[in-house]
Amino acid sequence: MNEVVIVPTGTANIASVKAALRRLGAVPVDASRPEDVTSAARVVVPGVGSFGAAMATIDATGMRSALRERITAGSPTLAVCVGMQLLCDASTESPGAVGLGVVTGTVHRFRESVRVPQLGWNRVVPGPESVYLRPGWAYFANSYRLDSAPEGWSTATAEYDGKFVAAIERGPILALQFHPELSGSWGADLLRRWLAMTGEAA
Repeated sequence: MNEVVIVPTGTANIASVKAALRRLGAVPVDASRPEDVTSAARVVVPGVGSFGAAMATIDATGMRSALRERITAGSPTLAVCVGMQLLCDASTESPGAVGLGVVTGTVHRFRESVRVPQLGWNRVVPGPESVYLRPGWAYFANSYRLDSAPEGWSTATAEYDGKFVAAIERGPILALQFHPELSGSWGADLLRRWLAMTGEAA
């Protein structure tokens, strides 16, 4: 099947992510219960907005444990923008909010010396072990970022207020600080590779 399960995070880019997946032949379906996340062939965690609000939505739907189990098991999962940040331990954006904790690290705000949010195109430089990512330009819309590469993940970087983590990948798990659905043909090719290499040939 071409089905891709979308985790409800209560954030604003779900429609654009679904549209991008449909253009590549996938069939996005909303998760309504934790079992949908656990049993899905592929899962997408989208996100635009607040770290704390998105985690509160995940907790309200009972999907925290299902997501942790899925990612720990190495099941195909794509996280976008705030969705990537949710994989981390915490974010200074939402003191007291606890992330999924499958990526070691805390997400920090860009310094006051630069404009936030970062809105626009930035060059992504993959690490030597990257499977899905290629060098290219991606569209970012973020005020917060992960500063340093987490252990155990292949990391791509970008430059804004210094070097920061633009994406991480481990097996079929791909987490992106940028928006592939807004990154033109480069972003579409990235999504296509993830779908194809996880068995979702488009």
